Amino acid sequence: MRNFIVAIDGPAGSGKSTVAKILAKKYSMTYLDTGAMYRMCALYFLENNISLNKQENIDKHLPLINIDIDKDSFYLNGKDVSKEIRTPEVTALVSYVAKIKEVREKMVELQREISSGKDVILDGRDIGTVVFPNADLKIFLVASPEERARRRMKDYEEKGIKEEYNKVLAGILERDFIDSTRKEGPLKKAEDAVEINTDGDTIEETVAKLGVFIGVARQQKAKRDGENYDI
Repeated sequence: MRNFIVAIDGPAGSGKSTVAKILAKKYSMTYLDTGAMYRMCALYFLENNISLNKQENIDKHLPLINIDIDKDSFYLNGKDVSKEIRTPEVTALVSYVAKIKEVREKMVELQREISSGKDVILDGRDIGTVVFPNADLKIFLVASPEERARRRMKDYEEKGIKEEYNKVLAGILERDFIDSTRKEGPLKKAEDAVEINTDGDTIEETVAKLGVFIGVARQQKAKRDGENYDI
């Protein structure tokens, strides 16, 4: 079966990356963490004290950002920054970086390039609307801000990062606003996307729900391509 694309969009903390990784392994697909790509850009600007308010800064430094992904490891200009990109400081900045037109153009180009000729599952904010509007399956994951804040708190605790719940919740709400109102690639549900609410669901339950849709989509694509595929 030729190139098969699954696009998972949704707000921060809805469970996109977690379930996408599991599904990619289960269905022998390549997982592309697009959020990590934007986080690496944010980390670069943060570490180099670059103001995002000046266009000349963007034009000068964007070509100097080299990102690479090897399974679960993320490299920024040759350095493994897998831990650094998950800090609260990067989380607070990433939405501001992600709304910059030039940054988005570079990331979208890379995402399409990496996905070419592969069976890929990607998650982000605009995968099904901008990056791959013709994806074979589009999923839109949602969850309440409170639920997403609790998940983010748990993630921080597991990484040994201390943060206040109210601050995390406020950050979630602010990020929702920025992501959904930005001019370039705003967070929104594609018209043909399947919306799934993950409130109260375990990871396993969410994976099971998405797995059903992936199986059906693969079967439909195989039929269109004149091939056989058993769920």
